[in-house]
Amino acid sequence: MNVDAIRAEFPAIGLKARGVGASARDIIYFDNPAGTQVSRRVLRRMEEAMIGLNANLGGMFDTSIAAEAMVDQARAAMADFFNGSPDEVIFGQNMTTLTFAMSRTIGRDLKAGDEILLTRMEHDANAAPWLMLAEEKGLVVRWLDFDPASFEFDLTQLETLVTGRLKLAAINYASNVIGTINDVTAIARRVKEVGALVYVDAVQFAPHGVIDVKALGCDFLVCSSYKFYGPHQGIVWGRREVLDRLTAYRVRPAPTEGPGKFETGTASREGLAGVLGALEHYQWVGTEYGGAGAKTSPRARIIAGIKTIDAHEQAITAQLIDGLSQIKGIAIQGITARAAMHRRVPTISFTHPGFDPQAICVAMAREGISLWQGHNYGVEPVKRLGLIDRGGVVRIGLGQYNTKDEVDFLLGRLSSWIGKNG
Repeated sequence: MNVDAIRAEFPAIGLKARGVGASARDIIYFDNPAGTQVSRRVLRRMEEAMIGLNANLGGMFDTSIAAEAMVDQARAAMADFFNGSPDEVIFGQNMTTLTFAMSRTIGRDLKAGDEILLTRMEHDANAAPWLMLAEEKGLVVRWLDFDPASFEFDLTQLETLVTGRLKLAAINYASNVIGTINDVTAIARRVKEVGALVYVDAVQFAPHGVIDVKALGCDFLVCSSYKFYGPHQGIVWGRREVLDRLTAYRVRPAPTEGPGKFETGTASREGLAGVLGALEHYQWVGTEYGGAGAKTSPRARIIAGIKTIDAHEQAITAQLIDGLSQIKGIAIQGITARAAMHRRVPTISFTHPGFDPQAICVAMAREGISLWQGHNYGVEPVKRLGLIDRGGVVRIGLGQYNTKDEVDFLLGRLSSWIGKNG
């Protein structure tokens, strides 16, 4: 993959950081787990939507007809991304809003004493909605724990956690704090044995790995396009037969079937256009660098693009982990073995006993390096690691436009600052 060519597709690359002196440096975007930059294809699609397709849907006039066609394109593109069907794709404001809405819809059919399964790796957007539902309905919450030494689940716990009273499991595909990629297929298989629903948070996994909802065996999978180089938009895939039997919270004129019955109000058509642009970017990467197999279908091009990007990200993730491991005092909160890079996303969190995470992030921001600190809404994993009262973690997130030189620059500045202030 030609990283320079990739970077040229992102207009934000090359923006200068303020507060780093007269010779301001280019911003280094290591804040990707919280939100990525957008490509030119995204911006072009969104501009087109706001100028040439700026009408509500259902009209008999040109701009409305064109807007509806674009929404259909976006839905079909997300279906390719998920390996699902367009009539299983639901758009919403963001993952959190969609999960609150879907939890209430699913919760209509639950009763006191029913059980739900959550995990200690969850982002709070896939914990709080279900915890609030449990409190309201008198549900029993069971927790799948992870080992704070290996940073992975022991799935033998499922033998006692999965009972005949289980109605739903809400699980994350990849942790936004420790970066672990979880065996969703195995968890879903066990949960489905008792007839429970499986709701997967793929927000952190979606930018880095191929999603196949058919292979996973889940009933719902949710993600956010602003984590995979698109605009602020949430998307849910839902299994058609499950969606059909659920009662949606909807206004009376809204559709009574299909994904439309779950899409409240007027959609952000510029957002949907941007989603389409983001997936077209993946297809471009796949076509340029993914080999002959990428030419067979839109999904094949998306897969080729994701795999090409993933190979680049794994290489610089190993470089970053190796470098952090050599800085005295730093403890990486996640999988570090070079041979295990495929079991984690390029989201690396660390702590240092001598420094508050915020102090480190402030120091690196002065160098033009964007990082995050704290619990990053991963309340459960940070609590499990015993770090919730210690300022949480420093989080570094790598993406397709990050380079080896940027990683080296961070490592050099971080090592120098710790050495001077330790």
